Amino acid sequence: MIPVKDLLFFALAAFGLVISPGPNMIYLISRSITQGRKAGLISLIGVICGFLFHIVMVSAGLTAVLFAVPVAYSILKTLGVFYLLYLAIQAVKPGSKGIFEMRSDLKEDRSVKLFSMGFFTNVLNPKVAVFYLSFFPQFIKPEYGSVLLQSLQLGLTQISVSFTVNAIIVLSAARTAVWFAQNPAWIKIQKWFMAGILAGLALKMAFSKSK
Repeated sequence: MIPVKDLLFFALAAFGLVISPGPNMIYLISRSITQGRKAGLISLIGVICGFLFHIVMVSAGLTAVLFAVPVAYSILKTLGVFYLLYLAIQAVKPGSKGIFEMRSDLKEDRSVKLFSMGFFTNVLNPKVAVFYLSFFPQFIKPEYGSVLLQSLQLGLTQISVSFTVNAIIVLSAARTAVWFAQNPAWIKIQKWFMAGILAGLALKMAFSKSK
């Protein structure tokens, strides 16, 4: 089993991922604002099932190749650092959008379509795959036991963080969007806060010890 302190750091990285604007966030907020909380929650269930798909695929791949190729860890670590820095820059670059500056002109859809769109939006989201491939190896060690079980443990941790944060966002999307519209200065604060978390995670990862 992975130590609690490592899981907490991984959970913070997962939090950085979930608060960075991307296809999942855009879809969930747009649905919640346009079609209501129920539609947002159904879409979120689809997104979570998409995470399960990524976890199974990545866990199987890491089990097969991670420790067979020693240099893979260093490569993936470097990719993880640059990926976090990329997200941080994207958050504060000129013209970037805050997570509640989303379009709200989507037509209403049935529950099955909401679920399937949430699922495929996540399955086809490269940000999720890159996160798993670049972050999982940093927390998986042979001495902790099965690589597959460790991958699943990390995956379930990430899903828990993602579900909790996204559920809060879905339930408060409409009200929060109005608040940000009335207080635009806070959008810039939100962007820099998010960028600070991502950049801090990148630096910690860059100076962490290799296995």
